[in-house]
Amino acid sequence: MRDTAFRSVVVLALLAGALLILRTPRWLGLADQHADSGEAGFTFVTDIDYWRRTEREQWVKTTVPFDPIHDLDQVPLQLGDWRGEDVPETNLEVFVSLEPDQYVQRWYRDSVGHSLWLTLIGGRTSRSFHPPDLCYHADGWQVSLSSRAIPLNRGGEIHGLWLEAHKHEDEHRVFYFYLFPDSGRNQSDGMMLFKLTSPHHASIEQTLAIQSDFLSQLFVRARPTR
Repeated sequence: MRDTAFRSVVVLALLAGALLILRTPRWLGLADQHADSGEAGFTFVTDIDYWRRTEREQWVKTTVPFDPIHDLDQVPLQLGDWRGEDVPETNLEVFVSLEPDQYVQRWYRDSVGHSLWLTLIGGRTSRSFHPPDLCYHADGWQVSLSSRAIPLNRGGEIHGLWLEAHKHEDEHRVFYFYLFPDSGRNQSDGMMLFKLTSPHHASIEQTLAIQSDFLSQLFVRARPTR
């Protein structure tokens, strides 16, 4: 009798556990999937495009949860030697045309005077994303587009698209890529545009070094997960 009762309890416990798993929201499973026991707390996939997988896909770790589960405002204002401040987007057309789930715009500056803009756009549909060069073209800038791999201080690199824009005396150098919660890259799980915009510096190499230092405050290389 005791054995029969014990087996019944075990079966009921297993059924309850299975029911709990089935009823748990999918996004909670994604959050657990990102958790990591190492130095960084979350793992993501990066790529230069959001609608197709490319050979430049990379895996990275970060202590910042770049996913729709969390508020992108959690990105620290202090990153190593960098200090940031939120700068609200004044062009309301951005929100009308993109309808992003989240939008963060910040200006960061380090102790020697280097500065850059960080733009984060989070969404669950392709409507929230379009190549930044389209905006520059529409505003009358001359644009050239290529791809770059920016190294991370502790090894590895992040591949992204590299945009050089010129208008009168102004010059912007933009590096951007997309972040996905996992290798499935399902739009309904959310994705994010990560964009750095730098003013004119002495050389492209100097700009890349500055952006590399900033990226290295957030990301480290990760091994692919299966």
